[in-house]
Amino acid sequence: MRSGRPPRSGSTGWFQPLALVLRLLVMGVGLGVITGTVLKQLAPRMAQGAMDTPRMGAATTPVSPLQQGIPLGSFEPRKELTALSARWKALAAAQKDLKVGGFLLVLDDGRFAQLNPDTPLPAASSIKTPILLAALEDLDRGKLRWGEPLPLTKEVVGGGAGWMANRPLGTRFPFYEAATEMIRVSDNSATNLLIKRVGGKLAINARFQALGLPATVVNNWLPDLEGTNTTSPHDLARSIALVDTGAKLSPRARDHFRTILGTSRTNTLLPAGVLKGIGGDSSDPDSELLARGITVLNKTGDIGIAYSDAGLIELPNGQRAVAAFMVKGPFNDPRSTDLIRAMAAAMSETLIGRSPAPTPR
Repeated sequence: MRSGRPPRSGSTGWFQPLALVLRLLVMGVGLGVITGTVLKQLAPRMAQGAMDTPRMGAATTPVSPLQQGIPLGSFEPRKELTALSARWKALAAAQKDLKVGGFLLVLDDGRFAQLNPDTPLPAASSIKTPILLAALEDLDRGKLRWGEPLPLTKEVVGGGAGWMANRPLGTRFPFYEAATEMIRVSDNSATNLLIKRVGGKLAINARFQALGLPATVVNNWLPDLEGTNTTSPHDLARSIALVDTGAKLSPRARDHFRTILGTSRTNTLLPAGVLKGIGGDSSDPDSELLARGITVLNKTGDIGIAYSDAGLIELPNGQRAVAAFMVKGPFNDPRSTDLIRAMAAAMSETLIGRSPAPTPR
């Protein structure tokens, strides 16, 4: 007897397994998409976690090199060398028609001497030291590159000292060459290139204010023979001390600053005066000082109506001092340069005293 239910189709034997396979494939694709999305979101965090995880034996908090070794000192006047300050005052008083300023600070212990330290005077080429500091700050911040080409334009061509003004307009000088020549041969065009690259006169004056150099102002492109650009002995000493004490610039940029400052050719003011104060006399004061354990890294200024010199002095006892001297007077008056040497001599006699001449080799 037949049942009332109709017989099943013969195709049902393979349809159900096929449907199951298709369903599993769809589920697999879906899971793959979800897993890939999650991994994509987590990958950067996992990588960052791997980078942040200290390696076996590695220090978790690296110590800055500036925290190790001999202290770098600070720009903090603490105890005035009153006898030296009085001596400077007497030297200046003997030349009543000269405007004079001077400042000394031993970075290691805060001893200082001063004479009108904050009085703004014509900066001449001594302003190139704070300009170098501002430019190297931009190098540190990644705002300019060590080898970045700086184009010579009509606006920045400066007469007087240097050789870059003799090159054709459009010539490109790498930043490091302009910075070096600005100090080495006091190239005025190189200086103007750096002023323009830092942002121009207004921008660099704002930088000087931020650095705590209130008397330092660029009003005209160099050479500025009228003496409208100003600075003070305190500002010049501070601009050097900010670098040497580690308050400004990275260690590498600080090395650049010292190396460039050490290329300056003119040594007839501060170095010659320092040598005179300890009983020496030489046509090559830098070499003579070096033989006595003294190094002077300095930058001068000379526009005829004003002379200046400021530098970092490494003393025989290992201490370091910054000193700056400025004089304004009649055009090309030899008393101006003689006074700077006399004040520097009084300084070195106080700090170092008379020392025997080095043994001839």
